[in-house]
Amino acid sequence: MSLQKPVMRGLLSRRLRFHLPLAFGLSLFVAVAYKYTVTEPRKQAYADFYKNYDAVKEFNGMREAGVFESVQPTGK
Repeated sequence: MSLQKPVMRGLLSRRLRFHLPLAFGLSLFVAVAYKYTVTEPRKQAYADFYKNYDAVKEFNGMREAGVFESVQPTGK
């Protein structure tokens, strides 16, 4: 009993015909899933944070805490 020779002609094109659409579909699915599970909630969190953020109040709080070397607290 002899072993059958492997078919090498057209092997790459047959493998690509299966794997290329699979890889494309999977990468598209992962990109869409990442967009809606990571990116959109992150954008919403930033929007919620900056909706009520007051930069001047934050600056004054850091100035009074002595964070800055170039700006003296108002009490000094």
